[in-house]
Amino acid sequence: MRPMASPGQSKVATVLRVTSGNFLEMFDFFLVGLFANQIAAAFFPAADETSSLLATFMAFGAAFLMRPIGALFLGAYIDRIGRRQGLIVTLGIMATGTVLIAFVPGYGTIGVLAPLLVLIGRLLQGFSAGVELGGVSVYLSEMATPGHKGFYVAWQSASQQVAIIVGALIGFALNKLFLPQTIADWAWRIPFFIGCLIVPLIFLIRRQLRETAAFEAQTRRPSLPEVAASLAENWRVVALGVALVLMTTISFYMITVYTPTFGKAVLKLSEADSLLVTLCVGASNFLWLPIMGALSDRIGRFPVLALFSALMLCTAYPALAELVSAPSFEGMLAVELWFSFLYGSYNGAMVVALTEVVPAHVRTSGFSLAYSLATALGGFTPAVSTWLIRETADKAAPGYWLMLAAALSLAATLILYRTGLGRRALAAG
Repeated sequence: MRPMASPGQSKVATVLRVTSGNFLEMFDFFLVGLFANQIAAAFFPAADETSSLLATFMAFGAAFLMRPIGALFLGAYIDRIGRRQGLIVTLGIMATGTVLIAFVPGYGTIGVLAPLLVLIGRLLQGFSAGVELGGVSVYLSEMATPGHKGFYVAWQSASQQVAIIVGALIGFALNKLFLPQTIADWAWRIPFFIGCLIVPLIFLIRRQLRETAAFEAQTRRPSLPEVAASLAENWRVVALGVALVLMTTISFYMITVYTPTFGKAVLKLSEADSLLVTLCVGASNFLWLPIMGALSDRIGRFPVLALFSALMLCTAYPALAELVSAPSFEGMLAVELWFSFLYGSYNGAMVVALTEVVPAHVRTSGFSLAYSLATALGGFTPAVSTWLIRETADKAAPGYWLMLAAALSLAATLILYRTGLGRRALAAG
């Protein structure tokens, strides 16, 4: 007879199982930013480097336009058939997109078909990711022990940081093992091949998940039309949720996906230095997310959300302006770690707050729709940052984009926690 796991061991194993696919999703998304220059040359050749990068980041951002569609259709599917089965389905769709990007020949081999297939792969990943984060967050919130939801749900985002650390380590190793031209020719594909190889393992892990007790206790399993009607009825809550998430998505893609490009193309630092900064950012994010999620369990979501969105609003542009005035590895590390502290602290409370706002019977679809709509904007952060620098000739211009996100998230926080509308939404959730 097999020994029964202790409750603590069972919770740890469950968190690892449910966040494994989240790791893969962010691993693939991050690799596109990490190897943006090489992907631009392989699939989106253009007259100049900036135009080629913009085309790559637009393809990167196009995946985020699919997220709201995935959130609505897959979110309703998960709210109807269950958290466990839904997370297995999203993993299968995500894996298909990963395989496409890994194996498609370059533009020089198959012409315009190459960027088209890469775009299809990105759209599949976006469709899946539209509900992956919501499905994982809701699962973690429903299996959390009383009074510890913030801590448990924070591991959704923390698993993404592990993906960033692994991706940065692989990128750093490639830069040490291969010449730049070799990486540009073919070695940039190695991390994508690794992503393909770990898919079967994650499938096996996720199949061992059990359905949450909270879902099994529900007597109401809404259909897609009912989900759409409920979301339309609660459109104010969804809109506030979008604004609440904006600082998370924009700051995250700024300090992770865009950092390697910013370091190399804007600050003219070495690729190894940029990757090392990214590695440190991932480790810092991983540290702050569960700490601040747990802190929000003790002191409440509002103080954490309000404080750190206000700090981002006040410091985003000045920090970047100081960095670009005297570019250095040490300066970039300091600024990115500061942004990491603000992002990790805010997001540690934000994700669980969003699961609490959305009504329980449409929790996955409502969370996913709000999150994916915000990510549809945040996912274009590398493209927006590149465009802002080109149009303003100000290398610190991405700071304005961060400030806008922080201002909207701060406003949403105040409305949700300090008005009658927000209190009614929280009570209904």
